Amino acid sequence: MKTYSNDELTEQLIHGNEKAYIVLLDTYQRRLYAYALTLSGDPHSAKDIVQNVFLNTWRSRKTLNPDLSIQNFLFKSVYNAFVNHYQQQKSSMILYNKYVEALKEVVEESHENDLARMIKVMNTEINSLPPKCKEIFIMSKKEGLTNREISEHLNITVKAVEAQITKAFRILKNRLGEKYKMVLYAFIAMSPKN
Repeated sequence: MKTYSNDELTEQLIHGNEKAYIVLLDTYQRRLYAYALTLSGDPHSAKDIVQNVFLNTWRSRKTLNPDLSIQNFLFKSVYNAFVNHYQQQKSSMILYNKYVEALKEVVEESHENDLARMIKVMNTEINSLPPKCKEIFIMSKKEGLTNREISEHLNITVKAVEAQITKAFRILKNRLGEKYKMVLYAFIAMSPKN
């Protein structure tokens, strides 16, 4: 296997050389995984973090700076990805607690028929969302796809997916009012985290 200096490796990556990308993977994957594991303490999270760092490095390869150490860049990227992951996990727990409280309130305040009616109305409103908004919302909240999976499936950015989901929730909250917001927490909390 060809060896590259830092400058050569970065230049080859910038030009889209897939062999250079394989060299990058072979050279740094184990070390980055070990580092991510020490940060997260969870093998699955560590693996996801490292995979995402390599994918993002390839996607944004044209912005790499050959004058900077690719190794430092990768380790810093893993650290930043871990911090983002940690913050998402923390906010997920807060959201989950809100969901449990809200659902308890719904169950205590509503008869079974009221709850069924609310869900039926909510599904009707979901079906009346703008087409792209509806498609992405259903893929996310009913089919359980992650934002990244949706972006790859529809060939759009993750930010575009997030924007459509946010738009869907805003429309639904406006249309359904306060009581239905509590049922919406179920859709948020029970969907997979990205």
